[in-house]
Amino acid sequence: MNKHSALSTVLQDVETANGLPNEHYIDPAIFAEEKQSVLFANWSGIGFGKDVPEPGDAKPIDFLGMPLLVVRDRDGSIGVFQNTCRHRGMILIDKPQKIRGAIRCPYHSWCYGWDGKLRATPHVGGPGQNTHDNIQMDKLGLFRVRSYVWRDVIFVNVDGNAPAFEEAHGSLMQRWAEFDQPLHHGGESASLRLDVKTNWKLAVENYCESYHLPWVHPGLNSYSRLEDHYSIELRGQYSGQGTLVYRQLKGPEGETFPDFEGLSAQWDEGAEYVAFYPNVLFGVQRDHSFAILLEPVDCGNTVEHIEIYYANSVEDTPEHDTLRLTNGQLWKTVFEEDVFVVEGMQKGRHGALFDGGRFSPVMDGPTHNFHHWVASQVEKGRAE
Repeated sequence: MNKHSALSTVLQDVETANGLPNEHYIDPAIFAEEKQSVLFANWSGIGFGKDVPEPGDAKPIDFLGMPLLVVRDRDGSIGVFQNTCRHRGMILIDKPQKIRGAIRCPYHSWCYGWDGKLRATPHVGGPGQNTHDNIQMDKLGLFRVRSYVWRDVIFVNVDGNAPAFEEAHGSLMQRWAEFDQPLHHGGESASLRLDVKTNWKLAVENYCESYHLPWVHPGLNSYSRLEDHYSIELRGQYSGQGTLVYRQLKGPEGETFPDFEGLSAQWDEGAEYVAFYPNVLFGVQRDHSFAILLEPVDCGNTVEHIEIYYANSVEDTPEHDTLRLTNGQLWKTVFEEDVFVVEGMQKGRHGALFDGGRFSPVMDGPTHNFHHWVASQVEKGRAE
């Protein structure tokens, strides 16, 4: 079966569709293709605003082999640039740091502002001559990568051709408009990292459905049963699940985290967990939220960067330190319970006779929605 006919079965309705073929999980050539048509062509998550909290803070990020530099500017905005000097291609910054003056290339000391503009070119015209007619400084700033920050996740569109972020993702932004308020990172216990031996797409697929809860998450399922969940899916944009029985974590004295302000009654016992295509997984609850950024390393390896946020800062609520620690540990347990599943599916994709699998028309709508989107992006890339 050729690649095109294989994807045509993925693009059918959920009742008859197959999942993505094996090569989309184990073939380096397909991984490289998806890097361009799925990850670089859309709004992909690369990092978190909390990692560059103050003006002058800079963090280098390797995104699928592309060196990027995240910088917090003087006005508080975040810029993303290619981390490459315009002179001889030297990497500018190799570790997170606070920039005191300019972004200075360690090779020949060309200097850039926090806004990426070229500011100085020492001796470029010869000893003591810091300018040259052929070096047009206004045209040699750092290459800026299109970026947008939402829910503290830094998104980039590397190829520059995706619709504006608000246009591409306005539907989910509107769905969760009530949560459009300040987020406060929960500190050390709110940062988790999992190195998982799986293709990044399998982590998305597992996250966006509740079908597996009874067998993989017995603790959750003890009070949040399969029938207490509902599917969320919008063709071409996102998919996930919601629960009708979210139960707030309580401390020994019955204390809970403060709620986000002004939430409607829907969120009293409701929560939603959505895969934001391509590679970010969000969860919103009345009293905290989280984001999981999936870093694709190669066909069979993914790093899950997990950050938990609250309605109030750590500094303002020291009385909740123990509760935050407990919450982080609980989520860590849940997320770790999924590791054997996504790693097992990755191993299963080496079964040459596997045809992508079939979907439950009732339970697997969100997962099929994601497969359909990936196949559509790949087909679009092949047509260009």
